[in-house]
Amino acid sequence: MLFLPSRFFGWLAVACLPVAAYAQDTPPARPAPVPASTAPEARPQEAPPRRRFGPVPAAPSEEQSYRKEFVYGVNFNTQGGLLGGASVRSSRVLDDRMLRFWSIEGVMLKNAKEERINTIIGGTYIDRKTNYAFVLRPSVGLQRILFRKAADAGVQVNGLLSVGPSIGLLMPYYISFDRTATQTRVINVATDDIVNEQYDPIKHADSGAILDRGPLFAGIGGTKVVPGFHVRGGLSFEYGRYRDAVTGMEVGVLVEGFTKRMVILSPGNLSDVDALNRQFFPSVYLTLYFGHRS
Repeated sequence: MLFLPSRFFGWLAVACLPVAAYAQDTPPARPAPVPASTAPEARPQEAPPRRRFGPVPAAPSEEQSYRKEFVYGVNFNTQGGLLGGASVRSSRVLDDRMLRFWSIEGVMLKNAKEERINTIIGGTYIDRKTNYAFVLRPSVGLQRILFRKAADAGVQVNGLLSVGPSIGLLMPYYISFDRTATQTRVINVATDDIVNEQYDPIKHADSGAILDRGPLFAGIGGTKVVPGFHVRGGLSFEYGRYRDAVTGMEVGVLVEGFTKRMVILSPGNLSDVDALNRQFFPSVYLTLYFGHRS
């Protein structure tokens, strides 16, 4: 057995002291990260997305869900009778607030001085009336939505403006006249010479021989055309409850003029014709309409 001197062990202890101190100060080695492909369950979970709080975009409005609108209605106006006429209108959407439309309206004009007379046999006629007056009004215009209604309730308010020509039609007003009674002063419907002809206060001066008004369209062949022009402005109030239905009313003002006077009444004296008849017809109107959208 080999015996080493004690001095050798003292030197060995002195040499190992720095190594022991270094091992004590060095932190333990961390394990190598596991590759994501080999351990998917060890991947860190992603944080859930943040919830954003704010106004939710509104759904498309009812007005954006249709492109065309077609309505028709009946007209009442201060220049007509109990029922002024009828109209149709077709509109196309330009944007969320504006529509473009064309329309055509047919109305009857009456003279404020018309007076209905009863005859001795129970008929009626209008004193001094020589023509019926009708007007066709084709027009184009714009409609703007001023106040929008909810999809299935409420009232929508629209503003309308339109212009166009006015086609005046003067159709002769016929009466039934007893020529025999002008001589005998006695009316016998069975045997007398009774004619239907245009009323002329000079020719038919004997009002006792006028029996009744003639058929409405008896004088259609003698209709005369009088051109003119009109401008209209109004408000419409729509109260339809369904998305594809349109129901409402329109009120407004219409100004209309013709190239010459619309001769409705004839006094029998040409100098008084202009005093009885007019060339310009301002009026206030009301139209009740209904229709559909697509």
